[in-house]
Order: sequence, then C-alpha cells, then structure tokens
Amino acid sequence: MTEPAARLTTVRLVLTSYDDFPLHQCSMPIAHSASADLNHYDRYFFNGYSRTDDLYFGAAMGLYPNRHVADAAFCVVRGGRQTSVFRSQRAPLDRMHATRLEAIEVHVVEPLKVLRVVVEAPDQGVRADLTFEHRSPAIEEAHFFQRAGVRVLFDYTRLTQFGTWSGWIELDGERIDVHPDDVWGSRDRSWGVRPIGEPSPTGAPIPFAQFFWLWAPTNFPSLSTHFDVNEYGDGRRWHETGTIARPGQEPHMMRTVEWRVQWRPGTRWADSFEYDLVDWDGTVTTVQMRPRYEFQMRGIGYGNPEFGHGYWKGESVTGGERLALPVDTPLAREHVHVQALCDATLILPDGRTEEGMGILEQLAIGPHPSGLVGILDGYAPTS
Repeated sequence: MTEPAARLTTVRLVLTSYDDFPLHQCSMPIAHSASADLNHYDRYFFNGYSRTDDLYFGAAMGLYPNRHVADAAFCVVRGGRQTSVFRSQRAPLDRMHATRLEAIEVHVVEPLKVLRVVVEAPDQGVRADLTFEHRSPAIEEAHFFQRAGVRVLFDYTRLTQFGTWSGWIELDGERIDVHPDDVWGSRDRSWGVRPIGEPSPTGAPIPFAQFFWLWAPTNFPSLSTHFDVNEYGDGRRWHETGTIARPGQEPHMMRTVEWRVQWRPGTRWADSFEYDLVDWDGTVTTVQMRPRYEFQMRGIGYGNPEFGHGYWKGESVTGGERLALPVDTPLAREHVHVQALCDATLILPDGRTEEGMGILEQLAIGPHPSGLVGILDGYAPTS
C-alpha cells in the first residue's frame, strides 16, 4: 500500500504558488512545462559596463524544469582579470522561489522595467547588490526556430532591453560603486528549447558542425540600437533582428540588417565591426564598433567545462573561477564564445553622429563566407 500512496503524494505536490494566478499556458500545473523536451529552459542574462572606469560585469540564471536543475553565475572583469561565481542546485519546484538560489538572486522589482541582482559569495571574493532600470521598453526579437535533421534544435522566444545600473560590487574586499549616469548595460530573457546540459541520445548521426551568431545591443546618449543575426555556413540567414529604441517610445523594428567584419588574425573574434539598420523607407542607420577587450562567456556558464548550463552538479554546489584576459588559447572551444566590450559610433541617416558603448557577442563555429574555414580554424588573411 505504501507505493501507491507515494505516487499520489508526488502528483499532489505539483500544485505550487503560481497556480493561484492566471498564468497558465496549457492544461497542466505551472510546475510542468508545456514541452516535454529535456532541453526546455527559462533564463535571464544581464551585462553592465562603465563608460569611465575599467569595469564590466555579467550575470546569468537558468531554470531547466525537465532536468530538475537550476543554476546561476555572476562575473566581474577588472584590471584584466575575470572573476566568476557559479551556483548549481536542484531546481525549486515552486517557481516563486526559482530565482533565489543560494549565492545569487534575481528579483523582478517591476516587471519589464526594474530588476535587481544580489550576489553573496565571500568564499569566491564577490558580493554585489545591483539594480537594473530600463532605458527602453523590452524588445521582442523574432522567434528562433531551427531543426537538426528533423529534430527541433532551437525553438524559443527572447526579449532584449537596454538600461542603466546602480548599486555596488565588492571584489576581493574592494568596493566598487555603480552609478546610473556612468554604467549602461542590457539584459535579455529567453525561454523555450535549445541545447543545454548533458547531450541526450539522438539516434543516427546527422551533420551539424556549424553555428554562427552575432548579437550587438549598443547604448548611445539619445537612443539604443539592437542587431543580431544567425547564419548558415553558406551565408544564408535564418534569424535577424534590427531595432532602434528611444527612451519612452516603443522600439522601432527595422526592415532588415546588414553587417561587415574584419576578423582578428588567428582568432574568430572581430578586430572591427559595423552594422546597418535598414528602415522600411530604405534609410540606413550605421553603428561602428571597436572592441576594447573580450569577455569570456564561460565566465557566466556558456560553454564552461565545469559549470555549463543545465548540468547536474549536485544538490547544492557553489564554485568559482578566475581567468587572466586575454586568454592564451582563443580557438579553444570554451574560449571562442565572447562578448567584446566596444566603443561605438552611431551614424544617423542625416549624417549626425553620437558616441556610445555596447557589446558584440560572437560565436562562430564552422565555416562562414566572411573568411572563416574549418570548425575552429583561426582567421587567416588572404593576400
């Protein structure tokens, strides 16, 4: 009699706090995702950068309900060193508590406007209390969908938003004050299906050794610009976003985008980059980007060999990592994915210009007609 009782108890426990709110998107309780895909996920990303000081920080937090895993990371770049905190644990069943992991918490203070990131990891030398306040409404990017063979590989929604930061960071005992008139940034939220965690069995092998991704949210004094593309190895584009976002106005979505890159020899990172936002009437707004340095995305879990997203590490695990920048092996799989902190110039259709800052996220695996060959070969200029 004990076994059926245990099963009944398990079924009853799926009702959680948010089931008392009109949030449901399917006939199941909130604790059950509508998709049974093992790679279903729901996550936050944040970054911030000082315009006058040597400071960059990034944060990420993810929930993987079908893997019963939740994780988070926070990373600070200062003085040519990248310092990270990682947290991984069993996912809370109640979504009410899903963003409050030990060591790292995300608080939604005012949805789509104000969020707070709190870090308490003295063993890793990092503490922080930072508040993100929007400069623009959230931008809903075009839906992401791609198959590998006939299997769904990507199927997710993402929003991107620009903002300012206030609060403080403590790094190895040094307190760094963060002020909104100096520290800009961006954030995103995405949810759906994409590869995370331990690879699941896939049956017969299929060729899929290529991924090309550029993402460049950029802040200027009067407005913000957003750009991204996903392209196949032959240059065909399967996803794009182009947007101009002005404070207090709805984001203006562009008809299309174009881009140009000069790769740094021996790497898959840009030496210089620019993108065009092509409006519906054909007018063009151009953003020119000049990288200062590359933030290693492994610092917040992307491709990290020990604390990758969605991996089961144990019931309750907190860890850290320190890297010197730039890394010595830019073509290593865990080092290819970067966000370059960039100075930027905005060129408006009427010729006026503004100076600003932003990031150029780059992940290029496999060949691409922009000058990349092989799977992880470095760019080699041709004479």
